[in-house]
Amino acid sequence: MLMLFCTVQAEICPPSCICKALGEMKGWQIDCSSKGLKEVPALPVNTRKLYLQNNSLTTVRTGAFDSLQRLEEVNVSDNPWNCDCRILYLKLWLEDMSESSLANVICATPASNKMKPLGQLSGNELDSCRKPLPIKCLDFFWRDLALITFAILVLVLSSCAMRFSKMLT
Repeated sequence: MLMLFCTVQAEICPPSCICKALGEMKGWQIDCSSKGLKEVPALPVNTRKLYLQNNSLTTVRTGAFDSLQRLEEVNVSDNPWNCDCRILYLKLWLEDMSESSLANVICATPASNKMKPLGQLSGNELDSCRKPLPIKCLDFFWRDLALITFAILVLVLSSCAMRFSKMLT
């Protein structure tokens, strides 16, 4: 029986992490803290507690935490987070999951965001999230502006025509 438990745990537990069962059918505590990780490992779907602090994480791939529906606690502090547009997934996910964990995510790079809490940054402050409007949008703007100008001109001319027709009658 012990051999079976160890085999199941080895299949569930990410390499170099320490996994602890949280009672029967309660899920797992996954402790990957201080392991020098550069990316988030594959995690079991029944993870309840996740500790990723004090690693070398700079970003989290989009969707990395989406399968963790039973997660109750997460710690991702003390990592050299690169607060550019690629960190937006982590920011939005933590806003939904854990405001206290989000408050502990401090940006290391780029220089414009260094030492700022991720939770206080807007999308415009995250480098490369700002993109110029495509040409097509500008085309729509000029077309709409011309249509609005034409509509105003028609209203003004209609109003003048109505006044002139009242004066004739």
